[in-house]
Amino acid sequence: MIREGFKSKRQLREEPYSADLVIVGGGMSGVCCAITAAREGLKVVLVQDRPVLGGNASSEVRLWILGATSHMGNNNRWAREGGVIDEILLENVYRNKEGNPLMLDTILLEKIKLEENITLLLNTAVYEIEKKSDREIKAVKAFCSQNSTQYRLEAPLFCDASGDGIVAFLSGASFRMGAEPPEEFEEGFAPDVEDYGELLGHSIYFYTKDAGHPVKFQAPSFAIKDAGELPRIRNFQLQDHGCRLWWVEYGGRMDTIHQAEEIKWELWKVVYGIFDYIKNSGEFPEAENLTLEWLGTIPGKRESRRFIGDYILNQKDVVEQREHEDAVAIGGWSLDLHPADGVYSDKMGCNQWHSKGAYQIPYRCYYSKDISNLFLAGRIISATHVAFGSSRVMATCAHGAQAVGMAASLCKAYQLKPVQIYQQGKIKVLQNKLNLRGQSIPDTPLEGEENRLYKAKIEASSTLNIHEIPFDGPWMSLKHGAAQMLPLQAGQKYQFRLLINAEEVTELSCELRVSSKVKNYTPDITLSSKTLSLHKGEQYLDISFDKTLKEDQYAFLTFLNHEHVQLKGSRQRLSGILSVFNHGNKAVSNTGKQEPPEALGIDSFEFWTPIRRPEGHNIGMQISPGLEAYGTELLLNGFTRPYIRSNAWVANPLDTHPTLQLQWTETQQIQNIQLHFDTDFDHPLESSLMGHPEHVMPFCVREYILRDETGKVIHHEKENHQTINNIRLDQVIQTKSLTIELLHPSADVPAGLFFIHLT
Repeated sequence: MIREGFKSKRQLREEPYSADLVIVGGGMSGVCCAITAAREGLKVVLVQDRPVLGGNASSEVRLWILGATSHMGNNNRWAREGGVIDEILLENVYRNKEGNPLMLDTILLEKIKLEENITLLLNTAVYEIEKKSDREIKAVKAFCSQNSTQYRLEAPLFCDASGDGIVAFLSGASFRMGAEPPEEFEEGFAPDVEDYGELLGHSIYFYTKDAGHPVKFQAPSFAIKDAGELPRIRNFQLQDHGCRLWWVEYGGRMDTIHQAEEIKWELWKVVYGIFDYIKNSGEFPEAENLTLEWLGTIPGKRESRRFIGDYILNQKDVVEQREHEDAVAIGGWSLDLHPADGVYSDKMGCNQWHSKGAYQIPYRCYYSKDISNLFLAGRIISATHVAFGSSRVMATCAHGAQAVGMAASLCKAYQLKPVQIYQQGKIKVLQNKLNLRGQSIPDTPLEGEENRLYKAKIEASSTLNIHEIPFDGPWMSLKHGAAQMLPLQAGQKYQFRLLINAEEVTELSCELRVSSKVKNYTPDITLSSKTLSLHKGEQYLDISFDKTLKEDQYAFLTFLNHEHVQLKGSRQRLSGILSVFNHGNKAVSNTGKQEPPEALGIDSFEFWTPIRRPEGHNIGMQISPGLEAYGTELLLNGFTRPYIRSNAWVANPLDTHPTLQLQWTETQQIQNIQLHFDTDFDHPLESSLMGHPEHVMPFCVREYILRDETGKVIHHEKENHQTINNIRLDQVIQTKSLTIELLHPSADVPAGLFFIHLT
C-alpha cells in the first residue's frame, strides 16, 4: 500500500538515457534509420509518440508503402528501394501477402526489438530541447503518457523523423511551409496558391465488410448530411476501402500542424457522412449487408514543415534526373500535388506528373544547415513543395533515412558532424557502405578492395545464354502495344523469331526502341521500324533490324497495338528480362501517354509498363546470336540489380546442380559471407490492402549450400526469401576455394545471383 500526504508540488519521474543517436519519430523513416545505425554498432534511442511503429503505414492509418516503383505504373524498372526497407517489405509479403496492417505492426516491432542496440520508447512525445550551444543540441525531453515518465535523452547526434519536425522546429532550424513561387527554382509545376492552395491535406480511411445479413446504420449527429453532393463521390466504388479512399482529404487551406485536431474532426464528419450516404441514400442497394468494420482515429498527414539543408531538392532534379556527387537515395514517385480544398474541391483529386526515370537525392538534403548535429529524415527533408510531391512517399523517405543511419555511424567513427561527411570527402565511403547494405544508388557501383571475391577465379557449372525464351505460355493480346525488354550489346545485329496469331490478313508494326538516357527504361527513341505482313492464323515471323545500339543498354522489341493479333508468350521468367505494355494505370494517373502543358516543364512520353503476376509473361522468341546476358564477370561489376544490363549470373535451366566455385591461389581467411539474390526489384511490395500473388518472389533462390575446399558444408539455407543473406560463420575458415550450390527457384525460373561479398 502507498500513502502519501499533501505536497505543494510534485515532480514527474524522470529517467535519463544517453546514446550515440537519438531518433525522434517511429514511422518507416525512423525505423529504417534506427535499424541501420544499430547494425553499425551505434547505441540508438528511438522515440515514437504513438503506441505502434510505422506512422502512416501502421494499423492506425493503413496507407500502403510505396516509392519509386509507383504501383508498377511508371517507367522506373527495377527501382524498388533496397536495404532495410526492402528487408521489411519482403518479410511482410512472406508472412502477410494479403496485406493485413496489423501484421505489419508486429513485424516492425519485432525488427526493432531484435536489435540489442535500440532502446524503443513508445507513446512518448518530445516537447523540449536543451542546447549545448546556439547551433548544437545537447538533449531532448519527452513524456510518456502511459507510464507518466519524463525522459531526458542526450546524444552527440539527433535525427528528426517526426513528420512535423518537432526537434528541428524547437532547435530553431530554418524551415519552409507551403509553395515556392515558380521563379525561385524555375518550377513550372509550382501551383497558383490562390486557386490551388499551398499544402496537401490529411486523409482518414475506413474499411467495410459484408455481415451476411442486413445491417442498419445511423450516422452520428456530427456527420455531414450532403455527402452525395461531394464532387468526388461520383467516382466512388462500393469495393473501395482503406487507402483507396486517399481522396477523402481535407486541411490544405489550414495550419496542418496546429489545426490537426480540427482537420481530423472534419474528416470524421465527412467519412461518417459518406458511409451514411452509402447505406441510406438508396444509391447503393447492394450495400444492405455492409457494416463499418474500421475507421481511422488519426488522419494520415501529408505535408507540413520542410527544413532546409545545404541543398534544396527541386522540380528540375526530379524531371531532369540531375546527377549529384553525394547521391545517397533514389526517388521515383510522380510529382504528385493535390488541391488544398481536398474532398470539397471540384478539381481532380491529384495532379501526377512522372519523370522518365528514377532520380537521385543528395546527402545535403538530409541534415540541417543551421543545427550542426541534426539529421533530417522522412517528409521534412530539404525540398521545395513541388519536389516534396514526389519525395514525401514512405519508401522514398525510408530509403533516405537509411542513409542518415549510416551517416551517423561515420560521424561516430571519424568524429565528424553531419555536414563534414560531405565537406571532408567521406561521401564515397558512405555510398559504398550503403550499397553493401543494398541501397543501390543509381550510377554508383559498389567498390571495396577488402572483398575476397575480387581476388578469386570464378567458375560456373553453367551460364545461361538466351537463344530462346520458350514458346510455352499463353497467347498475349495486342489490345495494347507490347514490348520485350532485352539487354542488347552495342554494334550487334540480332534476329528474332516470334510466333504470332492473326485473326485476319493484316499488317503489324514492329519497332526497335531504346531510351534517350542509357540508364532509363522509357523507350523514347525509335532506331528502326518494320511493317510485318501477316496471313490469317498462327505463323512464325523472323525480324531483324539494320540499326544497332551505340551503347550497351536495354532495348525494346516493340509491337504496336492491334486488336486482331496475339503474340505467343512464355512461362519462363528470367532475371533482368521483362515484358512491358503501353497500357494505363489509373492509380498513378497513367493513361498510356503523358502530355503535360508545355509551361509545366515536364516531359511528354509514353508509358510502357509491366503487368503484375501471375500475368505479365515474357514474349516467346528465338534470338540469334544468343544474348550473353549472364556471365560470371557481372558478379564483379558492383551493381546488385538490373541497371543498364542484367548484372546477374544466371545458370542454365537444364543444369540440375547449378554451382559457382571461387578459387584462390593463396589460402583466404573468411568469416563473413554476403549473397545478393534476385527478389524482383520491379515488383512494388505494397504493405497493406492490395495483396500479392506469392509470398516469396519467384526469382529468389530459396535453398543453397556453401562448402569449403574440403567439401565441408559451412552453411545450408533452406528457406530464404530475402534479397541479402548475411552469413557470419562461428569461426574464421581458412580455405583456397568456396563452392556455392544453388537450387533453381522453380522449373520456370533458373537460379541466379547478383553479388558476393567475402571478408
